[in-house]
Amino acid sequence: MEAIDKKISYYFVNGTLDMKRIMEDYHNYIHTIIKRICINLSEEDADEIFIEVFFALWQNQSKLDINKSMSSYLRGITRNLITHKLREFNNTIDILECEEQYIANIDIESTLIWQEQKKIISNGLEKLKPRDKEIFILYYYQNKSISEISKLYNLSNSNIKIILFRIRRRINNALIKGGYDYNG
Repeated sequence: MEAIDKKISYYFVNGTLDMKRIMEDYHNYIHTIIKRICINLSEEDADEIFIEVFFALWQNQSKLDINKSMSSYLRGITRNLITHKLREFNNTIDILECEEQYIANIDIESTLIWQEQKKIISNGLEKLKPRDKEIFILYYYQNKSISEISKLYNLSNSNIKIILFRIRRRINNALIKGGYDYNG
């Protein structure tokens, strides 16, 4: 599922996104995310999400942080659209359960490790101040920008970055304490 990981600024030409280049570079990446996150989507639904990802990118090009990576932005859009599609079907399966289904089909040991890591992260988030937890969720799960969050909480961009840094450090420390070290 490796994608070219370029900054969003790379894809701007004369102030407009070069959608053709983006689609060429990230076509397989987006399809792979869709297939991996929720295996029970029909081909038509997967194709619809794929098209909506690039349409959402086009519609929101003026709001993009050009210093972020394109792959992480597209991943966030894709996850949000899949969640929306599942809700549209009144499906009670949430996105994490879909990911669990995919992982379970690959390897039981990986599933157990993933569930344990998810539990460590969830426990870490539950220990946060409500505001900090909301900021984390807005940034990492709802794909809100630092500036959007700073306006919402009347804090500076630097304060939001510091809060996110501290949360990441706490979660990373909890994962290390749980036996998961990704720094090496």
